[in-house]
Formats: sequence, C-alpha cells, structure tokens
Amino acid sequence: MSRLKLRSRETRDARAVLAGTASAAAAEVESALEVPPDPTAGAFFDVDNTVVAGASIYHFARGLAARDFITTRDILDFAWQQVKFRVGGKESAEGMVSAREAALAFVAGKQVDEIVRLGEEIYDELMAERIWAGTQALAQLHLDAGQRVWLVTATPVELASIIARRLGLTGALGTVAEVVDGQYTGRLVGEPLHGAAKAAAVLALADREGLDLDRCSAYSDSINDLPMLSAVGRAVAVNPDSALRMQARARGWEIRDFRTGRKAAKVGVPAALGAGAVAGGAAAGVKLLRRRGS
Repeated sequence: MSRLKLRSRETRDARAVLAGTASAAAAEVESALEVPPDPTAGAFFDVDNTVVAGASIYHFARGLAARDFITTRDILDFAWQQVKFRVGGKESAEGMVSAREAALAFVAGKQVDEIVRLGEEIYDELMAERIWAGTQALAQLHLDAGQRVWLVTATPVELASIIARRLGLTGALGTVAEVVDGQYTGRLVGEPLHGAAKAAAVLALADREGLDLDRCSAYSDSINDLPMLSAVGRAVAVNPDSALRMQARARGWEIRDFRTGRKAAKVGVPAALGAGAVAGGAAAGVKLLRRRGS
C-alpha cells in the first residue's frame, strides 16, 4: 500500500472514530428507568430499511419540500448522491464527501430548534406508517427483558432521536452536525455515522454506559454495517441486502425478513433473551411496586 493510500486510510479511520465518539457523547438517554434491570446488555438497531422502510433522511427531505423549506431539485440531487454513495455496499472517499455535503445542505444555517420541530411533524406525517412492525417487536423484546435499546444511524442525530422517542427506545446514535449558538454551521463532527463510524459509536457508548458487548445484540439490513454487527455477541440481519444475507449465512447469524409480509406476532423470543425477559420483567415490576408504595 502506498504512503498516500495509507495516509488517506488513517485519516478516514480517525474521522470514523471522531464521528463515533461525538455520536456517543451526543446520545441522550430517553428511558424512564434510571437503572435498567439488565444494565450490561443492550441492543443496537440500524434505521433505514431495518426499522423504517426506505431512507429516513429522504422522508424528512420530502417533508421539508412540502413546506417549501427545500426544493424538489434539492431532493433529486440528494437522492442521486445517496445512490452513488451506497451502490455496491462500498464507500469511496469521493462518495463520502458527496454524501456529507448533501446531508449538510439540508440544515446549514438553520436553527436546531426549528429542524427538531419540523422533524416531529414529518415523522408523524410520513414516517410513522413506515415502521416495520416486526422490527419494532424485536426492539420491544429487549425492552421487556430490561435491556436498553439504541438506534444507530447515519441520519442526523436530532432526527434519529425523534424516531427513538416515538418508539419508546432508550436513545439514538446518529450523525452529529456542528452547532454554534443554536444554529448549524454546515460542518460535521467527523463524518456521517456510517460503516466503521457506527462501530466506533457503539464501542464508545458501551464504555460510557458500562455495557458488555458480548451480551449485546445488533440489527441491520446492510453489509455496510458489518463492523457494528461484528462488534457484539449477537448479530441479526433484518431485511438484508444480498451481501449481508451471504455473510449472515456464512457466520450463522439470525436472519429476519419482514418484507415477505410476516406479522409482528410471528416474532418469537430468541433464546438469548428468554431468561432475561422473565428476570427483567420481574425486576421492573418490583421497582414499579416500590415506587407506588413510596
């Protein structure tokens, strides 16, 4: 490997770590339970095509266009950049730059509070009905087991947090944009939370929250999330692309495909969660009774 390529790779790795660390630092815990019954186990869910049918940022862009916040041409340009970035399941330096610039174009110069307010409205209008019921049921199994559940996505952390709150999850790890005086500067902290950056975010959050990654689970549809899936003890391919399906079969990972019309009711309790669900539910019940008695 040439020095130039090595230096470029080291730079990308450093940006990935920076993005992951920033995302973990920005993650807000939304759970009502101060100390979960099973504090060292948790679950991490990718968003696009895993939790939400389609790209969450694209649905957000559609909502902004409907409000004359951006133009239809902006949406088309953004969609094209995403296609180039994702094609083949691989990222290139040029593709990463284009995707980063496209993402920043939506929020540069805008107030954070305004974007969050619009995000709340757009979620209810365009995204709530696109949640995969089967994936939501899987997340609920972890919550019922007393485990914490985070979304991990390249979507801006503000939008990711809205989705997490609406689904009653613990919190979200997402792409972090630089903010000064409550306004987006048009620069990212590191890079989009994608690929290796997602794994870095999960590792940083696990360190902060005292999670045992061997007891954690991760869910995704994309081969791009192989680093995150490989970082935990239990990986699940949800609505997988062909490359991830092959990897899942080769590694003996679970595969869940809700695109075939299977209902959430078909989702059974995985063996790894069975005992935890009973123990977690009992502990949560005891805690609730104590609160009522106080």
